[in-house]
Amino acid sequence: MSPQAPLSLGAAPPRTMPGAGLLAISALAGAVLLAWPIVFQGSFLVYIATLVMQFSIGACSLQLIIRTGHISMSHQAFVGIGGYTSVILVMKAGWAWHFALLAAIAAPALAGAVIGPILLRLTGKYFVLVTFLFGEIVRLVFIDWQSMTGGSNGIFEIPKPYPWMNDPTAYYYVSLGFAVACVGFCIRLMRSEIGRAIDAMREGPNLTECAGVPVFRIKVVMFIIACGLSGVMGSLNAHMNNVITPGNYGPMESLNLVVMNVLGGMTNMAGAIIGAVFLIALPELLRGYVEWQRVFYGIILIVVMASMPGGMVELLARLRSRLTGREAHLASAVAAEGRT
Repeated sequence: MSPQAPLSLGAAPPRTMPGAGLLAISALAGAVLLAWPIVFQGSFLVYIATLVMQFSIGACSLQLIIRTGHISMSHQAFVGIGGYTSVILVMKAGWAWHFALLAAIAAPALAGAVIGPILLRLTGKYFVLVTFLFGEIVRLVFIDWQSMTGGSNGIFEIPKPYPWMNDPTAYYYVSLGFAVACVGFCIRLMRSEIGRAIDAMREGPNLTECAGVPVFRIKVVMFIIACGLSGVMGSLNAHMNNVITPGNYGPMESLNLVVMNVLGGMTNMAGAIIGAVFLIALPELLRGYVEWQRVFYGIILIVVMASMPGGMVELLARLRSRLTGREAHLASAVAAEGRT
């Protein structure tokens, strides 16, 4: 019996060029994103689209943790650390926003480096419960540290990063730029050798570790990266809304980021973006039904999650397979007809 070849996770799968359909969809999406604030100039829809950009950063950064096999209920707490860091440095220390943004990335990343190695030793429901508790502790710190955070009232009259960003259209394009950069970084990371190792870890952590992959070290690094990226969302969101309060960074807000990934699809960055669009836009579409808003909201979420366990990405994959199946059937029919 011949010996088996050793398991290798470093070998890259053959790369394929994106199809014309994918390129067309990407070009169309880019054109819509660039034209959105021009078409809806002065509309509330520009604000909603800006929120979607910011929450896409949060949802995609959280997916980096989810893909390692952990569901964090404290991610919004790290968003809050980044937001408060940026606001305090700009308003109380007189820093320029671009330096405060770097600090807003570094602060939650440092917090993740301290708490990550402790939390990531837990698995399953224990990890969920402890991260829930950590998120609540961070929220209480924001409330009790009144001299810095303003307590439960928060900090008001937060200036925009730069005077020219008082224009909602300008703020939209800045948020779009950061969203493209952060989401693109996440996608590139998950398509690298580290990303393939992470997918292997999720399917079989023990086997992956036996293959020589430093499982725990990769989990910690991804946790730190995700926390750092969340600071970008925190800074952009706080300066856009001109106010920051502890109530925006509790565990229930972290649950919204988890739901975005569940709705869109937890194994695809596109799913996190789709979930962010759905979850941010849906309450606004139901704004006219104030009395029934939460009822409709809950029913829609339940129906979507029950009918599509793999998220909305699964639905798109089904539609794509049906279309390609029909095209293949028509091509075979045409070929058969040509032979007759």
